[in-house]
Amino acid sequence: MRQSAVYRTFFYLLGLLFLALGLTLNTKAGLGVSAIISVSSSISEVFGYSFGNTTLGLYSVFIVLEIILHTVRDRRYEKETAQALKNAGRKNRRLVLLMDILQLPLSIVFTRVLNVFSAVIPDLSSGGKSTPGEMAVRVAVLLTAIAFTGIGAAMSLDMRIIPNPGDGIVQAIADCVRKEVGFTKNCVDVVNILISTFIGLFFAGHLAGVGIGTILAVIGVGRVISVFNRLFYEKMNRLACVEV
Repeated sequence: MRQSAVYRTFFYLLGLLFLALGLTLNTKAGLGVSAIISVSSSISEVFGYSFGNTTLGLYSVFIVLEIILHTVRDRRYEKETAQALKNAGRKNRRLVLLMDILQLPLSIVFTRVLNVFSAVIPDLSSGGKSTPGEMAVRVAVLLTAIAFTGIGAAMSLDMRIIPNPGDGIVQAIADCVRKEVGFTKNCVDVVNILISTFIGLFFAGHLAGVGIGTILAVIGVGRVISVFNRLFYEKMNRLACVEV
């Protein structure tokens, strides 16, 4: 039991590290960030704020919305057998809300890691027209970022501890409106892209944080998660003894 807990914690923390690295590389490629953080990225780019700090603000909004949505869901379906937050397993209302609240300290640590990665990894966009060689490097970094983001999201979610707020808000909305998680994530991604587009065009006169990389991330991250789980989920589950 103790050994399985060590494996579970290791996979969870490693997943969060991969996720933070993937999100940072996505921004450094300069081709558009992941949709779920495009709002914080656009605010950071337009107003010059720290990417980690703006992401912490966005995550804080997500956490508040999750608490509200879980409360509304429980009251709406309290006479039915509504399943709790999927990432929490079949838990009671208090534990679900506790996991929502615990996402705040997780977000603080996670976004500090984002700030560290942002400080040590240079921007790959020169700001002007890219040479073929520079563009090839940026595309390679973008694909690497998508891979890291998908692997990190899969590992951290599979361990069913505390979800990243970006994933938690999607699950909370899906639980509340009783729609599939995949469909809900697509809707959330579209809303984030629209908000980011508005911020960039209205305040800076150009797109900020949104680009071809955003579209590729929307498509690619989900595929990476699916392939990773197909290859490694059962092996990790046996080592970590995660209850499904």
